[in-house]
Amino acid sequence: MGVGGAELLADLVADGDVVVLSGAGMSTESGIPDYRGATGRSRPSSPMTYQTFVGGVEARRRYWARAHLGWRHMTRAEPNAGHRVVAELERRGLVNGVITQNVDGLHQAAGSGRVVELHGALDRVVCLGCGEPTPRDALDARLRAANPDWEARPTLVNPDGDVSLTDAETASFTLVDCASCGGVLKPDVIFFGETVPRPRVADCYELTSGAGALLVLGSSLTVHSGRRFVRHAASHGIPVLIVNQGPTRSDADALCRVDAPLGATLRTLLEALS
Repeated sequence: MGVGGAELLADLVADGDVVVLSGAGMSTESGIPDYRGATGRSRPSSPMTYQTFVGGVEARRRYWARAHLGWRHMTRAEPNAGHRVVAELERRGLVNGVITQNVDGLHQAAGSGRVVELHGALDRVVCLGCGEPTPRDALDARLRAANPDWEARPTLVNPDGDVSLTDAETASFTLVDCASCGGVLKPDVIFFGETVPRPRVADCYELTSGAGALLVLGSSLTVHSGRRFVRHAASHGIPVLIVNQGPTRSDADALCRVDAPLGATLRTLLEALS
């Protein structure tokens, strides 16, 4: 299973005060593909950047057309065994909180209480003009009403909540603006090229600093956004535990490294702690 193995993982989690850092691999068993794992390698993806989104209406039209169909897929996704085990460990007092790089809300749906959504959440929309938040379901209803005859056939679902469509399919999609001020609407997520709000980052550092162990689940830790908390933990002598299929950029920092499917590994972990 990897460096340390399942027995060491169980021993360290049993000590409690665990903070979980989860990535896209956490949700693949819920049918949401990842960026760099097995599902990511089989699917090309060009995630939207903040600069492109704010740079022109046609880019926003392409994004919202794809995201409009992708939202239907995301709303059907349900928490998997891994999400449920993390929530159960919190109920048992072993997990103190979750820092998730995911935007799907599945940790909360599984019952986790203290969740910091590092990159935001797809179920919220924010106006770039007046800052007013809007539930995604309300926007979905408005987009359906504005596009009663629009049809498209998505080919691939992307991990950031949109789908792959042709330019011809997105060209006829009708956008809607903020109902309050007419401003540009954006999902309440951090696009590539956008900065995570400082208070949110501070919350994550605070959680990490108080952890007895940092448990990384389903992240290759390729980007700095999540890896910084692993480096913070390691530099402060906080044990780093990693469960991920495939290598990560922080394997050298891990006291325990398990290379195996998350669902089965976490179910085994829960049984070992019972």
